[in-house]
Amino acid sequence: MTSLILLPGLAGDGEMWRDQLPALAAWRPQVSDVHMRYPSIPEMAAALLARHPGRLALCGVSMGGMLAMEAVRQAPARIAGLALLGTTARPEDDETRRVREKAIALFAQGRVAEVIEPNATFAFHPRHARDAALMRRYVDFVLRAGAQQLVRQNRAVIARPDARPHLPAVRCPTLVMCGEDDQLTPVDRSREIAALVPGARLVTVPDCGHMLTMEQPTVVNGELARWLERVAAP
Repeated sequence: MTSLILLPGLAGDGEMWRDQLPALAAWRPQVSDVHMRYPSIPEMAAALLARHPGRLALCGVSMGGMLAMEAVRQAPARIAGLALLGTTARPEDDETRRVREKAIALFAQGRVAEVIEPNATFAFHPRHARDAALMRRYVDFVLRAGAQQLVRQNRAVIARPDARPHLPAVRCPTLVMCGEDDQLTPVDRSREIAALVPGARLVTVPDCGHMLTMEQPTVVNGELARWLERVAAP
């Protein structure tokens, strides 16, 4: 039997998947926490593969997508399907690295709320950024992760490998999704992934920023259901 593993984004936990868990219940999804336990994307992927034997359908958001792409590089025969949401296959660019390094310095000083709260709106479409309850959900799980995790996970993202060279060898059903207004991983990053993976399905979601699972859960759930049908097909 194929196990469905949900891979949160940076600082994320099961709250990122709150609206997906009931919709995917037939697959008994498990939310991974390897990103909280290991210092690099390759180590996270190796631990994920060791913890979950057998065939895996991996659904990753943002950093979770980076982790999924590394897992399929390490064990291509074990990955039955990939769903890559709001992510990028590229290594870190210099400009983004500088921004992360400044944030890391503040996190290391314990100034997490000072960084996260005024910048949270960049992760959302402007319409959803006006939803106080939704924004509170997001800020709360990031603050819950804490300074140490934010430092370590940002460093893991900075050092991530370039996934593009191995994507043309992927042969499992692959869904690539991105919010049309994603400011953190723009649509061109998803188009690039979909162009590299043979047979990949690309879906761009209107009125949506980076946080697809929280902003447009109905659309996401429908696309994941269609993807899982392909994963389950002979």
